[in-house]
Amino acid sequence: MRTVILATDGSEPAERATNFAVQLTKRFEADLVIVHVSGNMDLSRHDIRALERAEGNVADVFEQVAKQILARAEVNARNAGIASIQTKTGWGDPAEQIIDIARRVHADGIVMGRRGLGRLSGLLLGSVSQKVASLAPCVVILVP
Repeated sequence: MRTVILATDGSEPAERATNFAVQLTKRFEADLVIVHVSGNMDLSRHDIRALERAEGNVADVFEQVAKQILARAEVNARNAGIASIQTKTGWGDPAEQIIDIARRVHADGIVMGRRGLGRLSGLLLGSVSQKVASLAPCVVILVP
């Protein structure tokens, strides 16, 4: 593996996926690309509180939340000794954006939590992880 994608939404399963992705990246001395996609209609309590406090553009709030989520994952990776880290954000359907980024960076693997913040849409439409696992151009590791 040369390039590993960590897809994170900041949820508890995503935190476990972060730990796994960091260990996998270290093991293979790979590059790590940390991805967060906004646009899922199921908002976390944190997102809702941020929106309630928002003055101005709601997109700015989503951008701030994305930066915080990416920064937490990046700090964990750097503390574990990962040197080559990129962060990327997307907007829209999380699965489609993750798959698109995987294609663009020629990822060898995607690591993500089996369940994330999108519980309602996951029940109605199928989870992001299921869609990524079905359509990704590379290995997908779902962390429970």
